Amino acid sequence: MRPMNLLHRTLDAAMRIRTDIYLEDVMRLFIAEKPSLGRAIAAGLGSGKEKDGAIYLGSDIVTWCFGHILEQCSPEDYDEKYKRWCIEDLPILPQVWKNKVKPDAKKQYLLIKKLVHEADEIVNAGDPDREGQLLVDEVLADLGVLKGNKPIRRILLNALDEKSVREALGGLRSNQEFAGLRSSALARGRADWLIGMNLSRIYTIRAREAGYQNTVSVGRVQTPTMGLVVRREIEIKKFRPITFFTPWILWQHAAGSFLAKWKPREMEGVDEEGRIVSRETAEQILAAVRNVTASIRSMEQKKGTSPQRLPYSLSALQIDAGKIYGYAPQEVLDTQQALYEKKLTSYPRSDCDYLPENQLADKDTILDHLAALGADFSPFAANADRQIRSRAWNDKKISAHHAIIPTTIRPDYAALTEKEKNLYGLIARAYIAQFYPVLEFLTTKIEIAAGAEIFAASGKVILQDGWRVLYKKEQRDTEDGEDEGQNLPHVREGDSVSYQDGQVQEGVTKPPVRFTPATLLKAMKEIHKYVKDQSLKEQLKECAGIGTEATRASIIETLQKREYIRLEKKQLVPTDLGISLCKILPDKILFPDITAQWEFDLDRISTGSISIKDFFAQQEIYLQELLESAKTAAIAPPKNRIACPKCGKAMRRMKSAKGYFWGCTGYPECRATFPDQNGKPDTVPKRPTTKGRKFK
Repeated sequence: MRPMNLLHRTLDAAMRIRTDIYLEDVMRLFIAEKPSLGRAIAAGLGSGKEKDGAIYLGSDIVTWCFGHILEQCSPEDYDEKYKRWCIEDLPILPQVWKNKVKPDAKKQYLLIKKLVHEADEIVNAGDPDREGQLLVDEVLADLGVLKGNKPIRRILLNALDEKSVREALGGLRSNQEFAGLRSSALARGRADWLIGMNLSRIYTIRAREAGYQNTVSVGRVQTPTMGLVVRREIEIKKFRPITFFTPWILWQHAAGSFLAKWKPREMEGVDEEGRIVSRETAEQILAAVRNVTASIRSMEQKKGTSPQRLPYSLSALQIDAGKIYGYAPQEVLDTQQALYEKKLTSYPRSDCDYLPENQLADKDTILDHLAALGADFSPFAANADRQIRSRAWNDKKISAHHAIIPTTIRPDYAALTEKEKNLYGLIARAYIAQFYPVLEFLTTKIEIAAGAEIFAASGKVILQDGWRVLYKKEQRDTEDGEDEGQNLPHVREGDSVSYQDGQVQEGVTKPPVRFTPATLLKAMKEIHKYVKDQSLKEQLKECAGIGTEATRASIIETLQKREYIRLEKKQLVPTDLGISLCKILPDKILFPDITAQWEFDLDRISTGSISIKDFFAQQEIYLQELLESAKTAAIAPPKNRIACPKCGKAMRRMKSAKGYFWGCTGYPECRATFPDQNGKPDTVPKRPTTKGRKFK
């Protein structure tokens, strides 16, 4: 052996040994979003010791936040003058955005700070979404290590079972790959602050000048959502029912009889919506065709398929659980979080309804567990065709997370709560459905020409139930809305048919239906249907709605807590306060158009298509426009307005250290104040007392 080669081999071996030693000594710090996530990561890493907010596993340390441990500074943190709400100080536009540690998180923040500065490598273990990315990154930014001072990796956990955790640990990625997600979440939070803080202040001031007592809370997403509920209520109150009449005829064909209804045309007694509003007109149509020669004008028959329904995103799960079980969106999220922390289902706040292709490897384990549970869906799991691969498995549709599905952990089904069983059942059925054939059907459309009138019949025959066999109990609507009840005979164009019987069916138009929490959430997701500017509809179809999977439920709850809307017989009804607020606010903030466009832009920020700087330039222009509008808006006083006896301006009930009192909204020009008496100002002058005084 040549000496030089030997030297090289020796050096190589030494270097390998040295590297191994080095790697063992490297301190790697995982920062999780919450303790449950941190403990799951620690379990995947091995056995360790938990002490004072962290788990120590040799050279690996796992610690956690408690959700956001930093919060945005309030206006008064930037300048003391903002403690007093004043129109002249608006807009408040921070030049350098600041965060502060939440009071109840100071101890954990200091621990994270200590560990971050000791660590050689940091792993962002936030939830696999925008907020999860920001939640950890904002702490790292605050500690001055985000911009390349130390190597930072990213772990993406879609489930907390040990198998998923270990797979995720083997696939750590550069944290910089997810800078777009961080920027998007950062932009969302700051936009909410800008709009909410400035508009809440100016509209509260203007409303109080007019005599309103409440603080006016305005939000970028909250307010357009409230607008949906209020406008729906106005539509209901304005609604006037219309009675209409529909002619139906039972036609006889050589192959069998079938029903067909009149196809609208312009004629006297028919309104612009194609409804016959006169019974006499409907009866005349029946009489006119009773004895005429009728024939098949056209016949169209198509075979079709309906693919397996996709697994659940959070919104889809909230909508279905609301319809089937009456659960509020927040109930669904809370229960799903519990299932996630029990390691039984994947990440709950997912906005995705597709699955990664490598997840197919777990199908046998999951289906075997589901088949053995003894639940009502178990027989379906046992009979699933595991060779079927549905459209759900598609890597191109996956971002940071995937659809909500059961994990490889077999649940103790009997130990679950009723809500947990119900939601787990929905998720399990949707997963099992991926291993059933497509739904196959035959649609038939027939038109009959009878004199001047056309009658139409449609029917749908299910050829193969396929995946829909799992949903017979729920009586799910068919995707194309065709009538499945009528099996139409086989006819040909030109065939003769004869009048067998006829009737006029009377109907009454129904008012719009109030939103439920589930349908309001759906409206937020499908916001393009509710924009004022119709030209935006197509563009905003690509938008994922207003709010996020994680925030929509809380927004609906916030509107209820602030008493802008209330739940009445499972329907959402605007309160007088909510209706009054909508009278004050302009359409620009009440309609979802601009908010939906912003959500579209936030998605573009995450992909790097636009910058945060450009986004905020738009925000500031919009904010200035709204502030100017608020300054000049005529706000009608409330019915219960109380005028100041001295200057005539509205009085307002306020609280001091000594209790409630009434002051004039014209302050400081008018300094009139009055004691509070049972919620009203006591404006009666008090006579001077003589008690204790001596007169000569």
